[in-house]
Amino acid sequence: MEILRDLLGRSTSQGRVEWIGIALESRSQIQEMQSVQIVAGGVSGDHHCRPAGHSKRHVTLIQAEHVTAIATLLKKQVIPPVLLRRNMVVSGINLAALKYQTFQIGTAVLRGTGNCPPCSRMEENLGSGGYAAMLNHGGITAIVESEGIVAIGDSVVAKGLHADEVRV
Repeated sequence: MEILRDLLGRSTSQGRVEWIGIALESRSQIQEMQSVQIVAGGVSGDHHCRPAGHSKRHVTLIQAEHVTAIATLLKKQVIPPVLLRRNMVVSGINLAALKYQTFQIGTAVLRGTGNCPPCSRMEENLGSGGYAAMLNHGGITAIVESEGIVAIGDSVVAKGLHADEVRV
């Protein structure tokens, strides 16, 4: 098991924030943002923002490379990020590895807490097969370790492993 921790800790890639969005209310349309304030409990203004410690899903992130894969699976040219109902789209870094790590995004520090599976809304938003296309491509969830600002173009950098037991 020690070897897996060592391997995950060797990531030298750096990602980039490509898109940011929040939902002001449940089932409301996602609002595209240029920057957001990350506070204890989540993204300020997002209806999912909860007091710290009450959720393992403060922030949701999806990989831009996976958005392309989802579009390909659905035989679509592009998928607008607003349809995916995630807070952030990032590129250039493997989010699956970050679910075991603490990482800096903009001036905030987050800790990956797990996968972000699709919800039934994906059938509504993406059409028939949307839910299935997002399986294993839905990104990750994270909690807030340190508040800060995240803006489009900001970097995403792994800071270190946090899991006592890494299961890949």
